[in-house]
Amino acid sequence: MKTKIYKILLVSVLGVAYSFYSCTDLDETIYSQIASEQYDFSEKDAASMFAPVYSSLRNVYWGWNGYCDIQDESSDLWCTPYRVGIGWGDLYVSMHKHQFHSQIGHLWTEWNYAYAGINACNKLLADEAVQTSETAVAQLRGYRALYYYILFDLFRNIPLDTTYNHPAGWLPNQAEPQEVWDFIITELDDIKGKCGGDNGMGQINDYTVNMILAKMYLNHNAWFNNFTDNSYYGKAIDEINEVIESHKFSLAPDYSSNFKEDISGSPEIIFGIPFAEKYASGNYYANKWIHTAGRAVWNFNGWATGGSTVLPQFLNTYDKDDSRYTSCWTLGQQYAASGEAITVDGEPLIYTKEIHSIDNPGCYPFEGGRLIKYEILSGDFGTSYDDVPFFRLADAYMIKAECLLRLGGYKGETEQDAANLVTQVRQRAFKNNPSKAIRTVEQLKGGSVYAYGHRENQGKMGEEDKWITTTEGGEDIELGGLLDDLAWEFVAEHHRRQDLIRFRIKGKSQNVYNGKSWFCKDADTDLTDIHCNIFPIPKDFMDGNMNLVQNPGYGDSAQ
Repeated sequence: MKTKIYKILLVSVLGVAYSFYSCTDLDETIYSQIASEQYDFSEKDAASMFAPVYSSLRNVYWGWNGYCDIQDESSDLWCTPYRVGIGWGDLYVSMHKHQFHSQIGHLWTEWNYAYAGINACNKLLADEAVQTSETAVAQLRGYRALYYYILFDLFRNIPLDTTYNHPAGWLPNQAEPQEVWDFIITELDDIKGKCGGDNGMGQINDYTVNMILAKMYLNHNAWFNNFTDNSYYGKAIDEINEVIESHKFSLAPDYSSNFKEDISGSPEIIFGIPFAEKYASGNYYANKWIHTAGRAVWNFNGWATGGSTVLPQFLNTYDKDDSRYTSCWTLGQQYAASGEAITVDGEPLIYTKEIHSIDNPGCYPFEGGRLIKYEILSGDFGTSYDDVPFFRLADAYMIKAECLLRLGGYKGETEQDAANLVTQVRQRAFKNNPSKAIRTVEQLKGGSVYAYGHRENQGKMGEEDKWITTTEGGEDIELGGLLDDLAWEFVAEHHRRQDLIRFRIKGKSQNVYNGKSWFCKDADTDLTDIHCNIFPIPKDFMDGNMNLVQNPGYGDSAQ
């Protein structure tokens, strides 16, 4: 277990920017206007200056309803239903059904903390002392670009602010999406090779820059809803090749090594967000997923109410020999760490695969498989201090594989090379049956095995079932086999919404995110409607800035 805070990620950014000295007694430390000629910086001073850059990213990711949630809760993998006799529901139901509105808490979290991080970067970049270090400046610009990447993905029509000092009464205007896109790409291109190769936890390094650029290029056509230019996929491969050819990273032999409390030892991590006991907790998945009585499996005693559940339609896609199934999910009878079966009021605690409904009547307390992908520790810890594997080598391999398949090959590499990359990622999940790890080009380019369609049971527990089902299947999804592999590898890792928007349905000119039904979420019958590709701007920020215009399709705008 980690016992010390990650040294506040300070040295990684300031390694060549400052030498830290003991600070003499000062009556006042002024952080709003730090002047190097006034005094030497102590580590405490510098930590106070730079901490918001990092803490904001932790809050973006694991602030309540953070980035990890928003990408999966609106997807076909899992949900947080109304729990009969417990609660939950409300905004989580809206996320699941794609009934997005400007007062969903997820949206506030992302907008607020991302701009807090951007403001922190702008403040430091305006400081003359910071400007003396090319590495510090490059890494801060990298962090700022990462925040803008997240905001662009979620909201698209966003303010672009790159300065710290503004006149009194200043309020930002939204920039055109193309302007924001160009800014992010230009920033990242300009700092390539200037951030350093050290991939210490929390450090924006040269390969993090490659990964953000690759993600930008990978998603360009889907984000702009323009599929006439495939050259961006080649640009994504070029970025990924820099990561692969550095030989700094390798796939961890064990899948779960990437989801331990401390992942700094995993050779797969390109960029990770560090969390630490007492100083930087955040991951609440043990609390959100596990039934309160189920805590006895791990002897953790933090709160737990068993809100979230995996969708049976997704569970049914797994191969029975895929070890990621048991690495990620627990179902069936639950046993305490001491070995005895757990009961609740005399009833055995059995997590069932089948679930009723998102809200009519909802799900009952024992229904649904629970996520155990992130390491759950005893005591009051749960998953609170688990690091975040934001970019890992498996992601790089899958990006390259997807782009090779979309292009039909690139610079001498073929679709078979894409299949080989996916096979490499799968091999650790099929150690007991290695032949099943092999994926062919035909499989990856074929349909999805996901049984898409509306599927809920509106009958109440103990009464007659009332199934409402439709059959849509996944055979008509372009690169559907690859889409399945992305789900098995990256569930609960901030990937799925972005992937579903990028993958399209044959003959419909509609993406999977809008065009398919799952559980209680129905497909959009208007093939031209893409407003759900982005979220509405949060109401609090609309109300506070008359310059903002609400995203199309959401109706509520600043007054």
